[in-house]
Amino acid sequence: MNEILRDRLLRKLDALPDDKAYQVLDYVEFLESKYAERQAGAPPFQRVAETLEDTLRAGRVPVNIIKGTMDAVGKAGKLLGKVAAAGKAAVEEAAKQSADKDEVKDKVEETPPAQ
Repeated sequence: MNEILRDRLLRKLDALPDDKAYQVLDYVEFLESKYAERQAGAPPFQRVAETLEDTLRAGRVPVNIIKGTMDAVGKAGKLLGKVAAAGKAAVEEAAKQSADKDEVKDKVEETPPAQ
């Protein structure tokens, strides 16, 4: 999809109330199932959030409750993303320090003894 079309669709969606946006989502998912060359993938946490949202919608939970729930889930997802990034950075730093220690150790072992 080109960027102009994507922006146009987003502008139109932003103007709709949530209940109508869910109708658009249903139609887009129908079109995807019928015509898409590949299914749109989502990260694992996103899939869980979407499943929760679909379950709430199937249970006929009011849109304002779904919106509040999904806002909370979205914030939790962002927090988990930051925690994961911090963990990844810590592991990378530890690996770098370990590699630096190994490099120093190798240099010490390579130095011939003084005679």
